Amino acid sequence: MSATAEPATRLRDVLRHVLLHLVTPLLMCLGMGLAYMGAFVTPEPNHLPVAVVGADPQARSLAHAVQDEAGDALDVRTLASRDQAVDALKSLDIAGAYVPGAGAPELIVATAGSDMSATAAQKIFTPLAAERGAPLEVTDVAPPVGDDPTGQGLFFLLVAVSIGSYASVAVLGAAGAGLRMRARAGLVVGVSLAVSAIGAALAGPIFHLVHQGLWGVWAMAWLYAAGILFIGIGLHTFLKRWTTLAMMVLFVMLNFTTSGGLFRPELQNGFFGSLHAFWNGAGFVEGIRSHLYFGGQGLPQHVWTLAGWLVLGLLVTGAAALWERRHRTAVTAGPGAGAPEHEAQEEEMEESVAV
Repeated sequence: MSATAEPATRLRDVLRHVLLHLVTPLLMCLGMGLAYMGAFVTPEPNHLPVAVVGADPQARSLAHAVQDEAGDALDVRTLASRDQAVDALKSLDIAGAYVPGAGAPELIVATAGSDMSATAAQKIFTPLAAERGAPLEVTDVAPPVGDDPTGQGLFFLLVAVSIGSYASVAVLGAAGAGLRMRARAGLVVGVSLAVSAIGAALAGPIFHLVHQGLWGVWAMAWLYAAGILFIGIGLHTFLKRWTTLAMMVLFVMLNFTTSGGLFRPELQNGFFGSLHAFWNGAGFVEGIRSHLYFGGQGLPQHVWTLAGWLVLGLLVTGAAALWERRHRTAVTAGPGAGAPEHEAQEEEMEESVAV
């Protein structure tokens, strides 16, 4: 090979190497755009559950009229009494309840469940009150704490705990690749305790999102973080440098968008709304909401969701440990001995870019 051909070949190899590593950030750009813009840009009611309070024919007629006009955007029902409406709101079965009444019409909401859903219900029923020539009186039966007036602080708590968890997977995968799986699993337990403690400190004494029940918040944060970390170190055995991209898809792109922290599923399209039923971010946000504001209604279901993801993580980690045990080979000196170190450096570069 000539002297001029050798640098040209080396240049092509370097460019090919760089372009291969650019695949990850470009896929992240595409994935984040599709996920966030698809879930958040145009929130619209999608079978948003609301109620008209009253047992008389006029209430049923009003409910039918609202349903006919809204179509699939709303799911309108009638409730016999105001007390039933309050119970339905505190169970998060409805987003708002309209009470026609003899005087000024009233809308009952629970903004701690979703400030956006309460706002949507207000937009729906305000014109009905205007037709009667009376202002709509809004009653909030479950407001969030004053330090978190929109109730969206729980979403940002989710973001903090998620980032601490999946970024730690990158470190454990690259820097801890030489450790046995048992040692990495022990580190996961310690890291998850640290991440959840930081989350509890942020939610409690630092930003005062939580005025009571902080131990319960910490416990759910630990379940959530441990599930992500165990899934991550298990996946790293099989995916190597693609692990962080997979983690971002699972626990950022699909997780934040379906958590209900900003928009509940009734304000999203069917894809994101359906994931809300079993994704771990939704279990975390809805579990803390139930624990803090709604007397624990629905809390066992959300805790089981978090526990299920933790069990999944343990299964993935166990499978990875078996695979490593069967494929473990002694590192010997000689040609190619530096390859594992080179691969680890490339993994660390990919994961640093992702984080």
